[in-house]
Amino acid sequence: MGLDIGTTFIKAVIGELDEDDNVSVIGFAKKPSQGLRNGVIVNIDAAVAAINATVDAAEQVAGVDVDSVFTAIGGAQVESLNSEGNTVVDDRSDNYRTLEITDAAKGRALGASTAISIPMGMGMLHTIPQEYFVDDLPGVKDPLGMMGKRLKVKVHIILANETALDNLKQCIVRAGYEWNGIASKTLVAAFATIHEDEMDLGSILIDMGGGTTDVIVMNKGTPVFMASIPVGGNLVTNDISRVKDIHVSIAEKIKVESGCCWISGGDEGEEVIIPGVGARPPEVTSQRELCQIIQPRVEEIFKMVRSEIVHHANLTKLNGSIVLTGGGSKMPGVVELAQCVWGTTSVRVGEVSDMGGLDKGYREPDFATAVGLLDDRWKSRQSSSSRKSSAPNSEKGENFLKKIGNKFWNNFF
Repeated sequence: MGLDIGTTFIKAVIGELDEDDNVSVIGFAKKPSQGLRNGVIVNIDAAVAAINATVDAAEQVAGVDVDSVFTAIGGAQVESLNSEGNTVVDDRSDNYRTLEITDAAKGRALGASTAISIPMGMGMLHTIPQEYFVDDLPGVKDPLGMMGKRLKVKVHIILANETALDNLKQCIVRAGYEWNGIASKTLVAAFATIHEDEMDLGSILIDMGGGTTDVIVMNKGTPVFMASIPVGGNLVTNDISRVKDIHVSIAEKIKVESGCCWISGGDEGEEVIIPGVGARPPEVTSQRELCQIIQPRVEEIFKMVRSEIVHHANLTKLNGSIVLTGGGSKMPGVVELAQCVWGTTSVRVGEVSDMGGLDKGYREPDFATAVGLLDDRWKSRQSSSSRKSSAPNSEKGENFLKKIGNKFWNNFF
């Protein structure tokens, strides 16, 4: 089971291996979250209760009992950096002899890349090779079996706050389940929604959550940059609440049912009824007026993400797509607004692969992380300090995401 414990909702997806070792989804559920603030667990008892309610609902759909789970961590609790490591291929001699590169040599190079100083309180979650260099030959994806004297590797290291990891594990254990492993939310969401060709070309995934907006940049098939913006959909709800002077719960309901962040031309959109409070009668407004509240905040979030990437990713151009996931990506008009901010038409909402089942609700963008946890690719890149056990090999189902050919945003930096 993949369990995505978010600020606003908890999502659970249960999969099973078929006779061809492919994962099929047999049950899933989504329930309101409790005990979290901006992605951080602040009340373990409340979080445990919400986890149990979500898993129970997924188990009823699947018709099975789950004993263990994979889960994910994101937000400000996760950081990343790039590093590199060098080694000689022949470690038994002082001479630089040309030998065949083995798993042992790869392991030494990777070990050297992680021999770095990391911030206090942080632990390594993933170590992901970006490219290898065999002597003076760059850009090698897998040097195994090649001949060389020296081996160098560039890696992307994802770190997670150790206290946050411990609290997350504690929630899983107290809920009565075995913890099998923890991954980066944006990494697994990227594997679930971005086509491999898009990863090679260079793409950006923006996970629009309730408490935070997380981003990961994929280039040449591997992550090169991650960031978390401490604002999300809850801030949009608060804006509606303040402007319309209504309770947050009513504002959230209006946002989900009638909210949009892009209306073109003179279209006023549908009529929106704001319930009365106390002696105040109900108010009739338009979707356009609601959009005027929502759009500036969502636009601000996109601009903050863009600024982070421009200043810290060290990239000059990307040729792939901007993929939107998370609950915020389901709001009408979000693609059009993102296209406007980024100056490209290569923007789409992320949809995960069809992995069976009569109900395809798990393909919605807010399930990207939970479904991505069923994918084995992140497990092979998990640092040993964070890996509890391995899972059987599995292949993703058919990926329905189409290759995007639009190049308009090549030079947006």
